[in-house]
Amino acid sequence: MKKLIFATGNENKMKEIRMILADCGYEILSMKQAGIDVDVVEDGSTFEENAIIKATEISKFAPDCVVLADDSGLEVDYLNKEPGIYSARYEGVDTPYSIKNQIIIDRLAGVPDEKRTARFVCAIAAAFPDGRVETRRGTIEGIIAHEPAGENGFGYDPIFYLPERKMTTAQLSPEDKNDISHRGNALRMIKEVL
Repeated sequence: MKKLIFATGNENKMKEIRMILADCGYEILSMKQAGIDVDVVEDGSTFEENAIIKATEISKFAPDCVVLADDSGLEVDYLNKEPGIYSARYEGVDTPYSIKNQIIIDRLAGVPDEKRTARFVCAIAAAFPDGRVETRRGTIEGIIAHEPAGENGFGYDPIFYLPERKMTTAQLSPEDKNDISHRGNALRMIKEVL
């Protein structure tokens, strides 16, 4: 079976990726499983640029494999689309998400729901052995909740509220989340390229 390396060390992300790409015909490996231990500096100015940087850099260590990489984050319209591409590093790399989430809620204190609009963005880059690189972008729209809720998901999921579902993405089952999430949308688009 052909191998596909997903350039991440995030095990939560790998679980989602394996569920969504289960039927794509590739053995899906994390960087750790592929024996690649490299820190890639993501210094692009967009989600797409960062995903391309990561995918092409990791493909140098696995020239015979397809390498996928994503860059994803939360854009809060009222905060000028912060944290955006800095979502993972927002308020410090080692700051727990419970604190990051509370900071965002505090920054939106008193802001009405119609101005709390936000989206999760995921850009995925696929670097192929022949040097070709393809990108796809998936999004999901919602609002920032007034307080965290839910035990599923990770990162900003507990504060990302879906009005039509009347719950946060952290309250969705993993299967429901994958069906509608930014990463699920982007992975389904990249699956067509694979």
